[in-house]
Amino acid sequence: MLDSDSQCSPTRHSLSLSEGEEQMDRLQHVELVRTTPMSHWKAGTVQAWLEVVMAMPMYVKACAENVKSGKVLLSLSDEDLELGLGVGSSLHRRKLRLAIEDSETRRRAADLSKAADLDHHWVAKAWLSDIGLSQYSQAFQNHLVDGRMLNSLMKRDLEKHLNVSKKFHQVSILLGIELLYQVNFSREALQERRARCETQNTDPVVWTNQRVLKWVRDIDLKEYADNLTNSGVHGAVLVLEPTFNAEAMATALGIPSGKHILRRHLAEEMSTIFHPSNSIRESERFGTPPGRASSITRAGKEDSGGNSKYRAGRLPLGKIGRGFSSKEPDFHEDYGSLENEDCWDEDDLQGRPEQCRLEGYSSLEVTNV
Repeated sequence: MLDSDSQCSPTRHSLSLSEGEEQMDRLQHVELVRTTPMSHWKAGTVQAWLEVVMAMPMYVKACAENVKSGKVLLSLSDEDLELGLGVGSSLHRRKLRLAIEDSETRRRAADLSKAADLDHHWVAKAWLSDIGLSQYSQAFQNHLVDGRMLNSLMKRDLEKHLNVSKKFHQVSILLGIELLYQVNFSREALQERRARCETQNTDPVVWTNQRVLKWVRDIDLKEYADNLTNSGVHGAVLVLEPTFNAEAMATALGIPSGKHILRRHLAEEMSTIFHPSNSIRESERFGTPPGRASSITRAGKEDSGGNSKYRAGRLPLGKIGRGFSSKEPDFHEDYGSLENEDCWDEDDLQGRPEQCRLEGYSSLEVTNV
C-alpha cells in the first residue's frame, strides 16, 4: 500500500528540486558578489547581494523590477534609491550607498578596513552589549547599522534615528566607534586583545562594560558594581576621555559623596590601571584640562587616493565629550550641549566642517535607564 507521501512524491520531488536549484543559484550569485567587481554583476547577482549580503530582502522586488545590472546599481543616486527602490529610511539609503562605494574602493585599497565584515547583528547584539548600551539594540537592529555605518555615525544620527538622547550615551557610543577605528574595525584583533587582559589588569582601553564591572568587584567595591550595568561605561570611555575622572566614576557607581575614603580608594585604584602608558594618549591621564583636542583622527588614516562622499574625518577625541564633571551626584538629567552639528547635510557627509563637531560639555549624566 502506498502512503500519501509516496503518491505525491513526484510532485514533491520536482518542487524540492526547484527549491534546491533556486537556493544553489542564489549561493552562486553570492559567491560572484565576493569575487566579481560590481560593474560586472547581472540582475540575479544584484538581487542576491541585496537579499543575502545586505540583509534587505524588503527591497528585492523593486530591485528586480528596476535594476538589471551592477553598472546601474553603481549609478544610483539617493533619489533613485528612495523613489525607484522604495528605500524610505535615510539610514538604509546610507547603508546601501556606503556598500556600493566600498565594493569598488576596497578592491583598490592597500590597507583594507574590516568594517564591511561587521554585520548589523554583531553591532546590535555583541558590540552594544560590550559597551554597556544593549538597551539600544532594537533601534540599531531596525536600522541595520553595520560596521560601515558605525564609521559614519554622528551625534545627529544617534538622536534623530537611533533614539540615543542621553548625552553620555552618545559619547560612549562615539568612543566605542573610535576604539573600533583604532583596531581598523578588526573584530579578531579586538577579541584577541580582550582575551589577553581578561584575567590581568592591562590594556584597559579595550575593556568591555562587563570587564569594567569585574574590575570594580576585584577592588572590593562589588556592592556598587551593578550600577554600571547598561551605563555606557567601558574601557574606551575611561581611557580616551580625559575628563571622565575618578570623581565621575564614583558618581557613576553611586558611591555617596560623603564616602570620602571609598572615593579615595577608587581614585588610587584607577590611577594604577588607567595610566597613560596603557592608553593611546601620551599626556597625563588625570587633571587634563577640559577640551584638549587629540591629534588622533580618522582623517589621518584615510586613503589619500580616495574621493569618498562618505569619507568623513574622525572626530578629535577631545571634542567628543568635553569638560565632564560630576557636580550633580545623580546624573539623571541632560547637561551640557552638543553644538553646531546641524550645519551639515546628512546626504553629504564628505565635507563636515571643523565647527560641526561635538562640543562643550560642562557636565555629564551617567545613567543605566
